[in-house]
Amino acid sequence: MEYLTQLYALSINPIWDELIKLRQKTRDILIEYWLTETLFSFNWWLLLTSTIVFIIIWLIILDKKRIIEIAFFGLLVGTTTFILDTIGITLVWWSYPDRVIPIIPPIIEIHKVHLPIIYMIIYQYFKNWKSFLVSVSFASFIFSFVFEPLTVWLGIYEVYHWKYIYSFPIYILGGLMLRWVIIKAKHIERNYG
Repeated sequence: MEYLTQLYALSINPIWDELIKLRQKTRDILIEYWLTETLFSFNWWLLLTSTIVFIIIWLIILDKKRIIEIAFFGLLVGTTTFILDTIGITLVWWSYPDRVIPIIPPIIEIHKVHLPIIYMIIYQYFKNWKSFLVSVSFASFIFSFVFEPLTVWLGIYEVYHWKYIYSFPIYILGGLMLRWVIIKAKHIERNYG
């Protein structure tokens, strides 16, 4: 603690110091909340179990001949949703009271496991643009108007300045753009490989 006090004394910007203190206080409150309200709750078990089940299903049905391509697509989906989610949380459009591990960014289970796996399955099985668009649109509808309200009802997700309808086109456009990126990367690889 003395080390942190010395760091504060060295800082030239008192506003930044105040932000650091608030982050430390937020961290402490978050860990206390997680220990008393989240750990071993129904939502905690639901997130943990569903994450494990999603990973097992994905490992079973994954087309091992296309593992790099499909995993790269999933990585892009996870990274994109993580960035968008961080923006939404920072702007206080929504938040996630429950998470499996308190020090990992909010709802990593959904945005780094569940969504990428669903998108990877769609990518794997729907190889032309039309079938991919229909599948992503259907999944987007389910994400926006079934899963988001369900997670709100369960208390896993809280919405402040956001409407489910806003998510619908984002899920579709994200899937389409990332599929285009993969196809473009494969094209470049074939031409220069």
